[in-house]
Amino acid sequence: MAEPEIRAISQQSLDEIFALLDDANIVVHNVEGQISRWSRGCERLYGWTAEDVIGRNVHEVLQSEFPQPLDEVMASLRQNGTWKGEITQRHRDGRVIYVVSRWVAVHDGGPDDLIVLTKSTDVSSLRYAQDDLAIRQSHLLSILDTVPEAMVVINEAGTIVSFSKAAEKLFGYESTKICGRNVRLLMPPPHRDRHDRYIRRYLATGERHIIGFGRVVTGLRKDGSTFPMELAIGEAVANGSHIFTGFVRDLTSRHRMEEELRQAQKMEAVGQLTGGIAHDFNNLLTVIVGNLEMIERDLTDERLLSLVRDAQGAADDGAKLTGQLLAFGRRQALHARPANIGELVTSFADLLRRAIGEAIQLDTSVSESALMATVDATQLQNALLNLALNARHAMPRGGRLNIDISRVYLDADYARMYPQVRLGHYILISVSDTGTGMSEEARLRAFEPFFTTKEAGVGTGLGLSMVYGFARQSGGHVQLYSELGHGTTVRLFLPAIDACRLDGNEGSSAAVVPGPPGRERILVVEDDARVRKVVVARLEAEGYVVIQAANGADALAAISAHPEIRLLFTDIVMPGGMFGDELARAARMFRPDLRVLFTSGYAEPRLAGRELAEGSLLKKPYTAQELIRRIRRLLDNLD
Repeated sequence: MAEPEIRAISQQSLDEIFALLDDANIVVHNVEGQISRWSRGCERLYGWTAEDVIGRNVHEVLQSEFPQPLDEVMASLRQNGTWKGEITQRHRDGRVIYVVSRWVAVHDGGPDDLIVLTKSTDVSSLRYAQDDLAIRQSHLLSILDTVPEAMVVINEAGTIVSFSKAAEKLFGYESTKICGRNVRLLMPPPHRDRHDRYIRRYLATGERHIIGFGRVVTGLRKDGSTFPMELAIGEAVANGSHIFTGFVRDLTSRHRMEEELRQAQKMEAVGQLTGGIAHDFNNLLTVIVGNLEMIERDLTDERLLSLVRDAQGAADDGAKLTGQLLAFGRRQALHARPANIGELVTSFADLLRRAIGEAIQLDTSVSESALMATVDATQLQNALLNLALNARHAMPRGGRLNIDISRVYLDADYARMYPQVRLGHYILISVSDTGTGMSEEARLRAFEPFFTTKEAGVGTGLGLSMVYGFARQSGGHVQLYSELGHGTTVRLFLPAIDACRLDGNEGSSAAVVPGPPGRERILVVEDDARVRKVVVARLEAEGYVVIQAANGADALAAISAHPEIRLLFTDIVMPGGMFGDELARAARMFRPDLRVLFTSGYAEPRLAGRELAEGSLLKKPYTAQELIRRIRRLLDNLD
């Protein structure tokens, strides 16, 4: 390649150029960098006067930093006759100056007298602005990568120009693959088909439907699934073009929490209702059972006796039914003690195998040895039996039932999902079957009393309700997972306690034989006249002297008038402003030796906020034998 011809220039021409362009930033130096001319523009730009720099090396004076080695710059200049590049230099006071410099090589007199004519343009402000923009852009990208809410930026054509990390995670698209595509991709029909029309109408009319307001809409993920989201849109105008920024918050967890809270509130309301119904029904059963017992005593006709016994059996079934209602309403009386849950469940295994039949395989797994919780063993057994029977119904052709016991910790995230749950360690009993599963509608209603997916006449619909009430009353939690065709899993959480050695004799006691019928005086306090009448008749039939009262005030008056009263038999919840426990405390202020037996149709004093510090509890309905036995034990100081 032929070298370019380097033009010659006279000193007079240089003088004319400098005279004409003295206000520009022009320097003349030789190939070694020795300065021969220095314009007034350079004096203003660099702070050096011509007298200061003439004869000195320009690169040393200005501390020039080139984008490539200086030798390569000079070689390019000799080869091409010109060179252009950005150079970093220093002002006289030390501050950095960025210039775009153009060098032209000319001959001064002869071909060997090469000089360099340099014209520089100060671009420091632009460079600082670019650096500031880069910092701001880096800051913005950092925010976009860390902000928990997804952010999507589109232009007025609906094309995505920015897609945050949170948006990538939420929608399932990579930013590099979705930027440049229309935002309709993130919307399910029918909004997908209408979106561009919305934007065009807004740009034409300024009519706002969502911009600046926000609303709850449905988003579409890459995998085709949809989810509820809160969308807030902001608008900016730059160079006459509109930019729209959408902030997206996934509402899936919030909706699930709200649904769980509504379900918990509904179950609480239904529990209160069923508990109250069971209480009143127990009072009716007490009257029915008592009268049937008294009729039975006087009958000799076997046909009539058979009818009475049938009625008594029906009354017993009614009592069991109210017991299940009380369990759902968390009103049953629990006899909870520390127990090893793994050992308890293992000991139930034979019973469960008999209940589910040979066509279903039962597998029990215990993760560790010391899985301790405070629990009513009988109620736990009933709960597992109910779950096993439900599983059997879901596997008519056989299958597998797995019971897994382990220790888990329910953290704050879990508690936010299920507002009724407390943080802490729990013993988890997971009961899973391979049955037909439930529909979503059935799953949501599964714990409601009397709801059942079984055919008419099969089951009462109270099995899962009892499990729910038992778990909640035990301080725990229950969950149900099910899909049609994929089986069902019920997870029962019981609050864990520190491992301790169980006393093998705890709860065992010698059988107590009631003493002979007595002649002691007993005060019966009951607001239901029919129940009171039956109780009095039973006690008088056994030879006791009975005094009656319908409320707490009358009872206190009777105790004051009859110091010979040995035992107080009182309902807990009564009208008149005085509950049974308050009556007992007031009576013992002047009769410390008075024996007390409480009764309640709720079977759980905590329903009315009552804590029975002293006294025994007899659940309604009760038989005459149970009543007499409990009274005799108290009078004989056996309780």
